[in-house]
Amino acid sequence: MNDQAVDLEAIKQVQQKTWSEGDFAMIAGIINIVGEELCEAVDILPDERVLDVACGSGNTTLPAARRAWGNTVGLDYVPELLDRGRERAAAERLDIDFVEGDAENLPFEDASFDVVLSSFGVMFAPDQQKAADELLRVCKPGGRIGLASWVPDGFVGQMFATTVKHAPPPHGVPPPILWGVEAHLRELFGDRVSSLMAERMTVKFGFRSADHWLDFYRTYFGPTKVAFERVGPEGAAALESDLRDLLERSNIAGDRAMITPADYLQVIATRA
Repeated sequence: MNDQAVDLEAIKQVQQKTWSEGDFAMIAGIINIVGEELCEAVDILPDERVLDVACGSGNTTLPAARRAWGNTVGLDYVPELLDRGRERAAAERLDIDFVEGDAENLPFEDASFDVVLSSFGVMFAPDQQKAADELLRVCKPGGRIGLASWVPDGFVGQMFATTVKHAPPPHGVPPPILWGVEAHLRELFGDRVSSLMAERMTVKFGFRSADHWLDFYRTYFGPTKVAFERVGPEGAAALESDLRDLLERSNIAGDRAMITPADYLQVIATRA
């Protein structure tokens, strides 16, 4: 057990460094609509206390704060992304507390929040059960948990699957995209939620071309940037070729552009 815990902590440190590479805020800006949709679905009320876990640059934190009239906390373990979130909140004059912390060890008392959210964030925690336990712990009885997670068979899920063929993850870490499987979430939450509603949603990524997508992701998306570094010059061509194949298969705009619909699972659960 201790060896496993040490391994997971080491993996978390590697993940933190990976997400610090590039500038994820540039990627997140393309899919702002997901946070808005999630906040609408979870029905945040004025003056409710809201937590956004693994908030990144605030894609879900900001729309939550607009609905709650402040009273919102965003937590992430990448300081640079928290700084971007603070910049965005300041520009909109929103009262948000951005806190550096770990999704598997939230620095809050039990039952502290009416609403707990995470968009494409908590799904990357290496200890999935521990992360789920923490979401439940800090949520008040009768409160809501709202999640947006990539599904395995969607574009982003397939992008991750393509990448790990060339740059495999550490042994024993469950795939993050399991959070996009309703049955898996029901297993993680168990009888600690009184209801769980799941809906498959779609968001579109829009780029000029496959070249544009590859250049953008290799520059700004930490996991892609690090994957190319890991495979080195000798493996870069094969990884790029497989990503290009995925892009061409997923593109719905023909020769006009590179538009790839990406499916995700939106989940609203009520804490028992």
